[in-house]
Amino acid sequence: MPRYTIHIRDEWLTVPCRDSTYTIQWLGHEALKRYTKNKPDNGGIKKAVTDIKFFARRCQGQGLLDEDDTIEDVLEDNDFVEIDGNSLTSTDLVNLGKGLYKIKLPTIFFSRHPVVYGITTGFGKFARTVIPVHKLKELQENLVRSHSAGVGSPLTPERTRMLLALRINVLAKGYSGISLETLHRMIEAFNASCLSFVPEKGTVGASGDLAPLSHLALGLMGEGKMWSPKSGWADAKYVLEAHGLKPISLKPKEGLALINGTQMITSLGAEAVERALAIARQADIIAAITLEVLKGTSKAFDSEIHALRPHSGQIEVARRFRSLLHSDHHPSEIAESHRFCDRVQDAYTMRCCPQVHGIVNDTIDFAKKIINTEINSATDNPISFTGSEGETISGGNFHGEYPAKALDFLAIGVHELAAISERRIERLCNPSLSELPAFLVNEGGLNSGFMIAHCTAASLVSENKVLCHPSSVDSLSTSAATEDHVSMGGWAARKALRVVEHVEQVLAIELIAACQGIEFLRPLRTTTPLEKVYDLVRSVVKPWIKDRFMSPDIEAVHRLLLDQKVWHVAQPYIERYNMEFLPESRPSSPTAFSLDPPASPRKRVRLE
Repeated sequence: MPRYTIHIRDEWLTVPCRDSTYTIQWLGHEALKRYTKNKPDNGGIKKAVTDIKFFARRCQGQGLLDEDDTIEDVLEDNDFVEIDGNSLTSTDLVNLGKGLYKIKLPTIFFSRHPVVYGITTGFGKFARTVIPVHKLKELQENLVRSHSAGVGSPLTPERTRMLLALRINVLAKGYSGISLETLHRMIEAFNASCLSFVPEKGTVGASGDLAPLSHLALGLMGEGKMWSPKSGWADAKYVLEAHGLKPISLKPKEGLALINGTQMITSLGAEAVERALAIARQADIIAAITLEVLKGTSKAFDSEIHALRPHSGQIEVARRFRSLLHSDHHPSEIAESHRFCDRVQDAYTMRCCPQVHGIVNDTIDFAKKIINTEINSATDNPISFTGSEGETISGGNFHGEYPAKALDFLAIGVHELAAISERRIERLCNPSLSELPAFLVNEGGLNSGFMIAHCTAASLVSENKVLCHPSSVDSLSTSAATEDHVSMGGWAARKALRVVEHVEQVLAIELIAACQGIEFLRPLRTTTPLEKVYDLVRSVVKPWIKDRFMSPDIEAVHRLLLDQKVWHVAQPYIERYNMEFLPESRPSSPTAFSLDPPASPRKRVRLE
């Protein structure tokens, strides 16, 4: 049965279709039904699904579809993503890595194969050595074999899929001097999940990722090791045979075309960017729960404050906090319980979330722009141009400085989410700061509660401080001083991923701790969206009554964050707040400074 993937409000939904003569209108309504099902308040959609008007566009090319079009006339069973070298995004690449899609190739123009560096000459120091014509195939094969010199653990199947998909995307641009036959065999290998053994270490990021890309090509040649779901790890030749595939046979320039570029840096960078984006927006939700538990105020998120310092990330984070915390739209019994306390302002870890989380969001946006540009760039050397001249030019597009610098910056930026989260965990666990039982557990002493969970968070933050040292400030000359400046981008990508993972784990600990804090404030309830998040956590982690094995709890909540379930629970409320332009409410408080005389206690009014 054909299945169609529909994108609604940042969410992908799969809709099976028994009859392809149904219309696009039917498909849209089916997708909307799936979207609103189990969403709080129907995801903010008040009309009946059949009364909703919508626009339908193709994911590739953004072509507008008519609601009366039949599905069979305008769509195909979209297990496939078209690869054209120009429109792939980091989100697409991560989904390809997960095995959600296969690849097909549109019409492409391929370049000629002029006689230049790497085609009829040797490489690097041997660039002036001319190779006889009858040995050109051996030249390309020897290049791949000799450059397959990486070490370390292999990339996971997901990351190898991303690497292969991205290399296909770059070759599909048509500037690499590769044959259509070779490209089709690479696509066949991807669609069958025949994945080469690619060690994670060995690239200096110029001339691109030579070692890992060589290992990728080696398996496609039928040499070295390869993995598939059907065969497991085995000799590449037998894995390909088991799937009815032939090894690629390299023609002039093709060995160099397969291994020259920044695809390992960029593919791992795409995953780092997408995971950073996911955890950054969930960090706002987690911090909002902590603020509630610590009886903080929402006044610091007033829009007028942030309009005076209009960084886009800061404004967006403040808006998210307003959409989640106490207001006329989402009353909080917890917030009401301390409205007339004598506290004037909160600690920086709560009050300054828009400023700290905001720059993280802006940093991620910057890095994502660099990575998405790199994804669709020709990073070979030499570059083959079409046209009457058929010219091939040596350049430096293989240099990984762009993604390397962006990923170093990403690591530094996203780390701050863990740094500030760890301080909030400390406030939750410290009874002198939280007014809660020490380490969030009854019978302290007999039970240690969250004592060591906080230590784990502290250790991860400390590791990140070392990992945030930028790798791209280093360079070591290689290849007999031919490659005399390199980016070290491979390490930038790998450590950015490790930093992001640590951030996810620290925030998982904070989320468990914040939900545990809510237990001590019962029967008071927080806002509706935050209660929904609490319920989600409680679906995988029970309240902490007495000490138990904690690591499984942290892993379970980490998985919720990886799957973005915390975001998906809160997102409809955030979107509804944004869409409906609900007025801000500013509850009065005796600690709020005003030049006006206080309102009469007999006639208190709400200040809007």
